[in-house]
Amino acid sequence: MEFNFDFSSPEQNVTLPLSEEKGIKISIKRDDMIHPYISGNKWRKLKYLIIKAGDENKDHLVTFGGTWSNHILATAAAAAQFKFKSTAYVRGDKVDNPVLNLCKLFGMNIHFVTREDYKNKEELFQKYHQNDSSSFFINEGGYSLEATKGCEEIISELTENYDYVFAACGTGATLAGLAKGASKYQPDIRVHGIPVLKGGDFIETAVHALYPQAKICLHTNYHFGGYAKSKPALIEFIKSFCAETGILIEPVYTGKLFFAVMDLISKDYFKKGDRVLILHSGGLTGFLGQQAKFQYF
Repeated sequence: MEFNFDFSSPEQNVTLPLSEEKGIKISIKRDDMIHPYISGNKWRKLKYLIIKAGDENKDHLVTFGGTWSNHILATAAAAAQFKFKSTAYVRGDKVDNPVLNLCKLFGMNIHFVTREDYKNKEELFQKYHQNDSSSFFINEGGYSLEATKGCEEIISELTENYDYVFAACGTGATLAGLAKGASKYQPDIRVHGIPVLKGGDFIETAVHALYPQAKICLHTNYHFGGYAKSKPALIEFIKSFCAETGILIEPVYTGKLFFAVMDLISKDYFKKGDRVLILHSGGLTGFLGQQAKFQYF
């Protein structure tokens, strides 16, 4: 089975007062422009998983996530586009929200499971799909060797050389791919990650499980309280950044990422003339669950 994954994203130079003052050159890899719902690293991580599912003659994508999961939504949209059935097992009590409603609109079946049952996803998959040979397992966030393969292509697409590449981290698959791509295409680029969960040191283990040779640096103090949590300083930064650049970022992933880079610039982490690439990994539906934190009027 063949699939058309004809997509690319531009590198956009951005001039901000602080970076200009410090002599730091900022560029953004605009993966958010790939697709409105299968955006950013979600496209990258699903690409080779979907190809593998097709090669194995599977027609039912089964995945996992939380109630506001960008990954679940991306899987639902990709399944509809490439003619798969889709199912998601969602952690926690039954809820109704805009993200899950979009998933249903794309034809996805949603099942809520207890947090205890959710802990072992492979076991959950076997429990409900052991007699269904058409089902294809996709881990939470797309975490897999296939995801790493898709994300390493980000570096192969770059038209400029950079000193640093920064990305937000949830599972570690994107960072593993960036590190692998760097080793092939830009060996001098330094790969840095901003974990969006509290206690993000586990990301290092997750990255090395996918790519043992990975050379990465994690900045674990920009989680703002944990996954999908935020503080007024983050919200104010996002509002200012969006108004100043016209580039939309959100509180769960990209807001923390851009905040971290700008904070590091303010602390003279970089030297004058350094070129920093920031991966905009999409996920803009993250706004839907946090809109109450923004005071627009």
